[in-house]
Amino acid sequence: MSNISRDEVAHLAKLARMAVTEEELDTFAGQLDQILDAVAKVGEVAGDDIPPTSHAVPLTNVFRTDEVRPGLSQDEALAGAPATEQGRFRVPRILGEEQ
Repeated sequence: MSNISRDEVAHLAKLARMAVTEEELDTFAGQLDQILDAVAKVGEVAGDDIPPTSHAVPLTNVFRTDEVRPGLSQDEALAGAPATEQGRFRVPRILGEEQ
């Protein structure tokens, strides 16, 4: 069983640059104790014979397979553009940028 003191909570709060009240120090100390006790219980159960996992259930790839499909031609892509130049979209020049 762990016991987190108010001083340790105050130190952690200072490191995290958190402003906490005196009442919050007591509350956080109790909560951190509960969290550390729960982690310790999990540590007791987990053994060398249990492989580490990242998910509780196995996951499979949810992405579709890649399929080649025809895209737009250059003329089709530029058809809705307000301005084009040399087969490209024409956009206003950015100020201060050299060519």
